[in-house]
Amino acid sequence: MTSAPPALPEPVIEPLRVSPAARLRNYFLAGILVTAPISITIYFTWSIVTWVDQAVAKVLPPAYNPNTYLPFSLPGLGLLMLVMTLTIIGFLTANFLGRTLIRLGEGLLNRTPIIRSFYSAIKQIFETVLKDKSRAFREVVLMEFPRSGTWALGLVIAQTEGEIRDRLPEDLLSVFVPTAPNPTSGYLIFVPRADAIRLDMTVEDALKMIISGGLVTPNRKPA
Repeated sequence: MTSAPPALPEPVIEPLRVSPAARLRNYFLAGILVTAPISITIYFTWSIVTWVDQAVAKVLPPAYNPNTYLPFSLPGLGLLMLVMTLTIIGFLTANFLGRTLIRLGEGLLNRTPIIRSFYSAIKQIFETVLKDKSRAFREVVLMEFPRSGTWALGLVIAQTEGEIRDRLPEDLLSVFVPTAPNPTSGYLIFVPRADAIRLDMTVEDALKMIISGGLVTPNRKPA
């Protein structure tokens, strides 16, 4: 019998040595990764609060402005007063007197040639988006845009109605296609329902993907 060949020694794997400069660079990048999202969020929130505070302070009489009597300014006071004012207005519109005043104001706006078109459009947009059963901007679809073979994310506004629906034979969806990285601009597309692939991702995840230019990709939710 021939003896088995001797076992080869296992190779010794030396740990990868990282230079001090590379280690400092990694620490620096890790610090950016942790602090940048927090800093940008705080800066964005603070900018909004400051802007609202300044806007409210311009229209608020000094006698009713708490900052007049305090040795320091209260950040967020303008935002709080704006929320309270809107809540009070909403409460007043629930009674007869409030509804009467609103009808008088709307009647005045509707008699103004240019303003009435703008006011009517803005009012209809808010009523459509804010009503309880509205599905506007709550569904994400994938569709071919701007040409066949290329795909884009879209936010479903509603089922297409009116003259556009009457002139086309297919069942259409009104879809808003945001641009990257600024999702406040985009395109209004009328897409056949059969050509729009509904996605499981939320609108928030879709906006994250658009704002990041595709760097942030949400994971698919389990079925």
